[in-house]
Amino acid sequence: MAPLDPSVTKLVDLNQKSLYKYRNKTLTKLFGGHSQAACYGLALTIFSLGLVRDFLYERALRHQPSYPLLELDEVKYLAYGLIAVGNILVLSSTWALGITGTFLGDYFGILMDDIITGFPFNITDAPMYNGSTCSFLGTALLYGKPAGILLTAWVFVVYQIALTYENPFTAEIYAKRERERAAAKTDSKKSQ
Repeated sequence: MAPLDPSVTKLVDLNQKSLYKYRNKTLTKLFGGHSQAACYGLALTIFSLGLVRDFLYERALRHQPSYPLLELDEVKYLAYGLIAVGNILVLSSTWALGITGTFLGDYFGILMDDIITGFPFNITDAPMYNGSTCSFLGTALLYGKPAGILLTAWVFVVYQIALTYENPFTAEIYAKRERERAAAKTDSKKSQ
């Protein structure tokens, strides 16, 4: 296996789980130092790419062979249930987090006051990813396409890999804030 190009390895620091953008504020700089605007720009990009992804997924499924057992009414009911659950998870987590919480605002220094522990985060720690996976699987079943089930499995694996980096990185961002708050309290008590 060939070693990674050094320009690629700079993008992700695997030892510290820190992203190149977080350290260098690349997107914030592109938006004139406005982290809120950079976050909204990223949100628009992610949302738009998600629409393109969903369109391509649906188009790809249309041209795949169906499997007769996946065309049963019971499978269709399961499909609608999965799509409903998926959309509830995605929409409720977006509602709970807001735009900046949903679209990586913490990477821009826009942190939530507290970690959200209510619904849907009391059901799953990754409602966006799990909801999206449910929606992909539901769509595959609705169309009766085995290829869609395989693509859903791939999506699930990719999301799980992403979470192995995202969760520790996000946890460290909030831990850093708590350390800074604790240090500020200690300093203010010392100065009194």
